[in-house]
Amino acid sequence: MDKNIVDYIIIVAYLIGIATIGIVSGGKQKSVKDYFLGSKVVPWWAVCFSIVATETSTLTFISIPGLAYLTNLNFLQITLGYLIGRTVIALVFLPAYSKGDLKTAYTFLENRFGGKTRSFASIVFLFTRMAADGVRLFATAIPLKLMLNINYPTAIVIIACIALLYTYIGGVKGVIWTDVIQMFIYLGGAVLSSIFILHLLPNGWSSVVSAASTTGKFNILNLGFDKGISGFFSQPYTLLGGLIGGAFLSMASHGTDQLIVQRLLTTKTLKDSQKAIVGSGVIVIIQMAIFMLVGVMLYAYYGPMNVKSDEVFPMFIINVLPTGLRGVIIAGLFSAALGTLSGSMSSLASSTMHDLYMPFFGKNDDEKKQLRMSRLFTLMWGGLLVLAANFFIAIPRAVVEVALSIASFTYGGLLGTFLLGIFVKKARQEDALAGFVAGIFIMITVISLKLVAWTWYTIIGVIATLLIGGLLNALSDRYSKN
Repeated sequence: MDKNIVDYIIIVAYLIGIATIGIVSGGKQKSVKDYFLGSKVVPWWAVCFSIVATETSTLTFISIPGLAYLTNLNFLQITLGYLIGRTVIALVFLPAYSKGDLKTAYTFLENRFGGKTRSFASIVFLFTRMAADGVRLFATAIPLKLMLNINYPTAIVIIACIALLYTYIGGVKGVIWTDVIQMFIYLGGAVLSSIFILHLLPNGWSSVVSAASTTGKFNILNLGFDKGISGFFSQPYTLLGGLIGGAFLSMASHGTDQLIVQRLLTTKTLKDSQKAIVGSGVIVIIQMAIFMLVGVMLYAYYGPMNVKSDEVFPMFIINVLPTGLRGVIIAGLFSAALGTLSGSMSSLASSTMHDLYMPFFGKNDDEKKQLRMSRLFTLMWGGLLVLAANFFIAIPRAVVEVALSIASFTYGGLLGTFLLGIFVKKARQEDALAGFVAGIFIMITVISLKLVAWTWYTIIGVIATLLIGGLLNALSDRYSKN
């Protein structure tokens, strides 16, 4: 216990400090616009860093180095797809969003199709986000449980309460500014880890090159044509799968998911939001390259081992890093988690307030009551995320992996519905809803039967939604003319 006291002090000081910064930077909110949109005065570079911090969870911090340790650098092909997708968002989605006074991503669907489409999309977002981030909260509680020798429910509540504290008081502005700090903390932790590994290796970087060259660890490109058509689509990390799959996944997660769109709506101008989203794509490529190089360095240090890939980096942090540095790295791990968790609470509350409560129950509420209800929804979702995280304690790992891919079931239908609204001018609400539902059911079939690798999931859902929605629109148009 005594030898770890420095680590404990660092971690506790970090958690208290980040909560304080979130509360102070959020300022005092007088309206729902202040609380959920930061009065639309947040600088684009802060939003850019916040987006990166929000999409980087504890699982990313642990899994990406483990992936590189186990395989190679093929995953970087997907990050290039991420940048392509974000460029499309900047050029197509954001100009469409800027034409109206959008409060959530799903306001666009109401303006284009009607209230039913907006409500349905919001409900789908709420349930998928709660499940996915419940898993992430559970994963974050694991190292805290091991360090403090407490049970999982207690560890989950501690992490959730810290994120909830500054999200409840500071609003989205507090969330964004803490994200900025947290991005540099976890990236700094990864860089420090790599420097320490190089120091441990007998020949430094030369040892890494030697170990990686003989095993193909530095391979980035994988055309994937050597295994036939079925083999090509069953590989997740091919060049085409990475570029197309990464682009469509990023278009869905960053162009239609309220978790990210909420941040883009806090900037002053359309140009600012475009710079933020494209800039985040560039930073993610650099970030993932750093994480993956850590994994390659871990391979040079350990060599091949019979362990799960996700355990390699945590094992190094706990067993090899010295006191003090270990505390900094674990603080970085928590920072990656808090960025996602606080953003999730804020976006869930925002969507509940604007997409469900205001249209049906709060049309006559004054600003004071609206702000009070917004904070109550933040509390509600904080509690529900805790319940969701506790649900996964007793669930086998395989089920957890399924839960983490829940977004894949809905992203295709959601993105397809947005694209239907943008490109099919005559599409009606009935076409959109039918295409959305059909896209989800087709994705359930594709994923359950494991017909293709996960990188192809979103584009299949998009094609299904567009085909069915477009076909119904064409049939109704033809029927009306007759």
